Amino acid sequence: MTRRNLELILLFLAAPLVIALFAMIALNQDQPLNMNTLGVPLGIFAAFFVAHLSIRKLAPDADSAILPIAFALSGIGIAFVTRLTPNLAVNQLMFLFMGIGCMIVVLAASKHLHKIVNYKYTLMLLGFLLLLSPLIPGLGQEIYGSRIWIHLGSYSFQPGELAKILIVLFLAGYLAQNREMLSVFTLRVGPLRLPDFRTLLPLLLMWGMALVIVVFEKDLGSALVFFLVFLTMLYVATGKKLYVITALGLIAIGGVFAYGAFDHVQVRVATWLNPFADAQNTGYQLTQALYSIADGDLFGVGVGRGLAGAIPIPVVESDFIFAAIAEEIGLLGAAGILLLYLCLAIRGFVTAARAKSDVSSFVAVGATALIVLQAFIIVGGVTRLIPLTGLTLPFISQGGSSLLASFIAVALLLRAGDEGTGVETEMTTTSISSAHGGTGVLGRISLGRRLTGTLIVIALMFAALVANLTLIMVVQAGEYQNMAGNNHTMMKEARNHRGTIATYDGVVLAESVLTDEGTYERVYPAGDLAAHIVGYASDQYGTSGIEQSFNDTLKGDRNFATWTDVLKSLAGSGVDGNDVTLTINSTIQQAAQDALVGNVGACVVLDPKTGAVLAMASSPTYDASQFAELLQAAAEGNVDDDSAMLNRATLALYAPGSTFKMVSLATALQDGVATADSVYNSPGTMDIGNAPVTNFDSIDYGQITLRRATELSSNTVFGQLGVEMGAERLVKGAEAFGFNDPLDFQLPLYTSLMPDPADMTTWETAWAAAGEPVGENETDNHPSPAGPQATVLEMALVGAGIANEGTIMKPYLVDGIYGANGARSFTASPSKLLDAISPDTAATVTDILKGVVTSGTGTLAAVSGVEVAGKTGTAEKDTGDDSWFVGFAPADNPQVVVAIVIEKFEANGQGRENSGAAKAQNVLNTALQVQGVL
Repeated sequence: MTRRNLELILLFLAAPLVIALFAMIALNQDQPLNMNTLGVPLGIFAAFFVAHLSIRKLAPDADSAILPIAFALSGIGIAFVTRLTPNLAVNQLMFLFMGIGCMIVVLAASKHLHKIVNYKYTLMLLGFLLLLSPLIPGLGQEIYGSRIWIHLGSYSFQPGELAKILIVLFLAGYLAQNREMLSVFTLRVGPLRLPDFRTLLPLLLMWGMALVIVVFEKDLGSALVFFLVFLTMLYVATGKKLYVITALGLIAIGGVFAYGAFDHVQVRVATWLNPFADAQNTGYQLTQALYSIADGDLFGVGVGRGLAGAIPIPVVESDFIFAAIAEEIGLLGAAGILLLYLCLAIRGFVTAARAKSDVSSFVAVGATALIVLQAFIIVGGVTRLIPLTGLTLPFISQGGSSLLASFIAVALLLRAGDEGTGVETEMTTTSISSAHGGTGVLGRISLGRRLTGTLIVIALMFAALVANLTLIMVVQAGEYQNMAGNNHTMMKEARNHRGTIATYDGVVLAESVLTDEGTYERVYPAGDLAAHIVGYASDQYGTSGIEQSFNDTLKGDRNFATWTDVLKSLAGSGVDGNDVTLTINSTIQQAAQDALVGNVGACVVLDPKTGAVLAMASSPTYDASQFAELLQAAAEGNVDDDSAMLNRATLALYAPGSTFKMVSLATALQDGVATADSVYNSPGTMDIGNAPVTNFDSIDYGQITLRRATELSSNTVFGQLGVEMGAERLVKGAEAFGFNDPLDFQLPLYTSLMPDPADMTTWETAWAAAGEPVGENETDNHPSPAGPQATVLEMALVGAGIANEGTIMKPYLVDGIYGANGARSFTASPSKLLDAISPDTAATVTDILKGVVTSGTGTLAAVSGVEVAGKTGTAEKDTGDDSWFVGFAPADNPQVVVAIVIEKFEANGQGRENSGAAKAQNVLNTALQVQGVL
């Protein structure tokens, strides 16, 4: 098969890809598929078919893959420019046709490349003049910080694009003439041979020209492409790795100089290192690009469905078009585009390998490097592999100058390929005489080795791009999508209906309502009811509470109710969110909140048999519908107390006071250290471990049993009991109830703490058994934390373990999840968390705790008609005592456990009526009524 026939076949293979892209764009815009919508891709194919016919006549032996690759890339480019900026699509299409025309003209005019490069110095002069022409006052124009444009009337173009082509032709001629001189190092330094100044001069001049571009035109991208193309051609011509090392050193020196001297370079580097530090200003383009790319996943969101156009990225149709492409066609599609560039590199270097002369070979290398290196630099910048530079993506980005230059480079490649004599034939000499007066030419074997080495480096560079894309689009995609400032995620969520959050008895706590703009707004109709549990979902502030822990479920990304929902999610279609039903009962929740009104504290109500959380309240509280105002005021420092949104039930550690005596009592009974009838002396104060342990108000109770000591809450008795058990046994007993063990809960939860037994003194052990953490806290002498320290939820679990015959059930807040069609996709199943104590021990402790309520310190918690078992506690602090109560009822068949703490309960002057026991009584009474016990 001839090369031209293969070229035609490849064009026909690429055509369906281009047509399919335009068809998908049309369908996404609800347009019919007809000649009006598909005329553009057919017109593009026709133009390339004309180019193919021209190549058959003008360059019949040219490479067969280069034109089809240019067709595929150009078609993709026109499709996405049409998709992103339809108003610019016609101009881009015209420039495409002009580019194809220029390619044909160049092919016709460049019959012999070596004759063109005879005018190498003229080409160099024209190239440099074009490159620097934007600096001419009144002619040059600065756009987006770079002065690389020339403005003539209503038209503007980048002369640097054409300048690069002219400089490649100059370099091909110069290197062909001076290759031998550049390859001979005459300066000897010890065992090393180094190039002299004359040999290094071209490298230094090109480096200087690159710096001029950076300094005066502020065009980092063009400077880098310019210098790297020269370096590639220089290495292929000479094979000297020292040039590469020297060039990399010069790049480093130039980079350090530019970073220290110019603000725009510092901004580029800072943005590369952390674009999110200034995401709304200098980092805006890059952060938006990363958000778009991360949304692409493997297969993309679909052509026409991306947000890169809806959420404007400045010059998305030009410098950042690859981000939009990656979002819509995914990792596989984006990697396919990079593979096309790599294929172009391979075919370009194959053309160089089979070239007729060294001039043709160097032209092919330069033209290939010009396209491929520019593609690497801009894609690397957009994907944050390297610092961002302002360049266009060859063939794809919007921009007439770039498109024309790319097709001229293709014409040079085709001409070099047509002149090729094959790798079996040695290169011929050109009319350019050697600088040393000879006519030596580059050998095929040496050329092949250098081209292969260079191609391997380019392949590794593009492999790094694909690896980096995989990191962003697969590995780190969730991290990017869940960033608080990701407006792409916010916009997508605003378009989809987020599920409701409701109590077990049907009170809606959070829901999404449709606005006039067609998006959904999150509202909280229940005010402060269960506000700390529900949390919030906000475009500005992110999520918290159940809104956070069940975010994917509420969005519809998890807990699918039907296979249809699964398929919709995989296809990227909008899926209505799932509804979440909590275990919370609105009546019990309101009672718990009412118990805390006017106080600081928290309350938890559990079902001890299942672990279901019936209520969880924290005070002070807030109206959930006003969370944004509260967060803004707190950020601005305009609130007296910014802890209203803190859930004290789970995110505050308290000294549990005498409620911890339930743990000490259960441990002593379980391990046989004491019995309920063991007798102890209970003076008002006594020294244990050479330091005092005192009862509340230093009351002397005389000789009493352990049962009565629990009823009266004697610290001196429990101090003695703690010493009898020892620190290790006491800590193990607490750990049996869940202390020191992080709990997987559906809201953020602090771990309740006990010290390391090895750190505990006798006095600390005595007080710990009584519920007071008197030890040092994480010091050199006491590395472990002071203890006990407990959350209100943990103390509720202690009560639940005793109430449920020694077994603690895992607490949970979500009872069920329902799809938008009402189908239930999840039902909570109670599960055992811990076996804290035996049933017999639990029964004995329960019997003792009943006495606390009937004839001890907990009489205010008594509920008429029901036996209540519980334990009071007072955590003594210099700033005011915290009042606790943990209890359950009915004592013989517990249905409800209540744990409550009131901070500084005596400071407000209300005394016993404001104690934990009194407040718990109201909650117990309401809960028992709801449960049908009363």
